[in-house]
Amino acid sequence: MDEAHALSGWEAVAVILAVAYLLFAMRRSLWCWPAAAASTLIYTVLFWQVALLMESVLNVYYLAMAVYGFWQWRYGGQTGEGLPLVRWSGTTHLAIIVGTALVALALGYLMDTHTHADMAYLDAMTTCFAVVTTVMVARKVVENWLYWVVIDLASIYLYLEKGFYLTAALFVFYVGMATVAYFQWRAQYQKDNEEHWGLQGA
Repeated sequence: MDEAHALSGWEAVAVILAVAYLLFAMRRSLWCWPAAAASTLIYTVLFWQVALLMESVLNVYYLAMAVYGFWQWRYGGQTGEGLPLVRWSGTTHLAIIVGTALVALALGYLMDTHTHADMAYLDAMTTCFAVVTTVMVARKVVENWLYWVVIDLASIYLYLEKGFYLTAALFVFYVGMATVAYFQWRAQYQKDNEEHWGLQGA
């Protein structure tokens, strides 16, 4: 019982840090990456302890991406002063969506036919797109938040089907915040562009 309470206590800390990551990311604050690193480190250990090995491995990836994202936001870009917000073309997004979906279908098939995985295809889709979208966050791609809205909506269904009602509620919050973040980042991108072209014309 004491061990279970300890695990749930660490889970609560990880959730708080995950929410902090999202709020900091919305504001384009570098603090989002330390929060993400701490949260994913806790989840890596927790998932390993309860034998969710693939989830643990996925969080190792998230930990590495937190380091990469911090470096890119702080030192990336042509001036070495951090990355600006960017938008990718519809063609680029289409290629990402099709490519990621094909990989997810293949992974889902392997999981469905060779493991005891439940809802293998949906699980594979949310995981594969989360991996790709995390890279988009690190690169400050405005549209990453639209990807998260879809991923989180799919995850809500997944968690409800498996009885994780509190986690599903957390992801409802994520959907709302990701929607707000998209409009914030888009507005900031437009403002940055107007200032850039204003300086060019001056």
